[in-house]
Amino acid sequence: MKENSWFPDRGKLQKEFDATYHNRVLMVEDLKGRLEEVFHTMRPKPTVKGRAKSFQSFYKKYIRLLQQQQDKTKAPVINDLIGLRIVCTFIEDLSSVETAIQNAFQITEVERKGSNYSFKEFGYESTHILIKIPEDILKKRGKAGCDIAEIQIRTILQDAWAEVEHELVYKAEFTPFDEPMKRKLAAVNASLSLADIVFQEIRDYQRQLNRELGKRRESFFKKIEAATDALLFQEELASEEHKPKPLFKLEPSKGGESIDDLLLDALYAHNNENFDKAIELYTRILQANPNPYVKSMIYKHRGMAHFAQSHYEEAIEDFSQSLTLDPSSYKAAYYRAVVKSVLQQYSEAIDDFTLSLQINPYQFFALSRRGQAYYHLGDIPKALADCENALLIEPDNEAALRFRELLLKKLNQ
Repeated sequence: MKENSWFPDRGKLQKEFDATYHNRVLMVEDLKGRLEEVFHTMRPKPTVKGRAKSFQSFYKKYIRLLQQQQDKTKAPVINDLIGLRIVCTFIEDLSSVETAIQNAFQITEVERKGSNYSFKEFGYESTHILIKIPEDILKKRGKAGCDIAEIQIRTILQDAWAEVEHELVYKAEFTPFDEPMKRKLAAVNASLSLADIVFQEIRDYQRQLNRELGKRRESFFKKIEAATDALLFQEELASEEHKPKPLFKLEPSKGGESIDDLLLDALYAHNNENFDKAIELYTRILQANPNPYVKSMIYKHRGMAHFAQSHYEEAIEDFSQSLTLDPSSYKAAYYRAVVKSVLQQYSEAIDDFTLSLQINPYQFFALSRRGQAYYHLGDIPKALADCENALLIEPDNEAALRFRELLLKKLNQ
């Protein structure tokens, strides 16, 4: 037998390959569009890439697989003539994307590459999923030379490493035997893997902070509602209970002393109505002298805690400090206006509501509360104008609708 007699006829292979290549290119675009529809509600939204394998790449893989199999008379199976790549921002997104793909397509195989590497080895981690190309796409585009497409799922950093590794190692058919070079490549891969883990931890931490902030803000607005609406609707509210609902319990930090840890503990205490502890922790953060933006935020939170304890003068002072450090903080101006309304300092409250609205005009509560302040000063037309503008933002707000009804009655008396 002639040496290398198992080599296929390259010209024949290319002719067969080229006959369906254009259809595969079109199918790539179809599948990209289908995947983007599947992911349209995900945030952050994954990036979808795609390609139809070139003949040069196909032939190289064809020969490599043929060398590895016993029966050289059979054409090797190549499942990535149509390849798509989903690039995710965070590690946690990988499983969400995989689940979405499994729900949207018929899966024939799932392979997790790189999961068996030791810390001394280099290589990228990636999930490879083989899907059946949907029948409607096959019928639309005609013969493609395949009915399977490969989808790879990676994070941004896994994808970056894969691109570099492909050029340095796979594409160049280079295997580094030099130990220092192997260690360097392994170190880069480990660093990227660690970065992915750290980014996910930061995201989890931010999510917990945001949940704490949301619950604290809810509690704060309940206090505002109880303190200000009672001045307008005393009879209607007399029989109602205004106790805040139990707050969702979240875990505090693990006792760290960083500003982030102190803030998480302060918000945890705040949400659980331990206002003295929250104020103490906010004060410790301020004593650490963070940057002006952070200081402004902390003063604002401490002011909320003071307000929750009905320490109104301290709250006004903190909101003022917040506004001085960050003149664009329309919330600090609004909160200070609310406290002044509770103290029945209506003229000063109107000035602060106006300041807040100058910074951000589209605030339902600022318009509504300024209208209430005008009402208490006896300026019914201005009160009604603010109420009407507030209802343009939230047409179905019951409190604003009741307030408008009250104002119209006053005008008709």
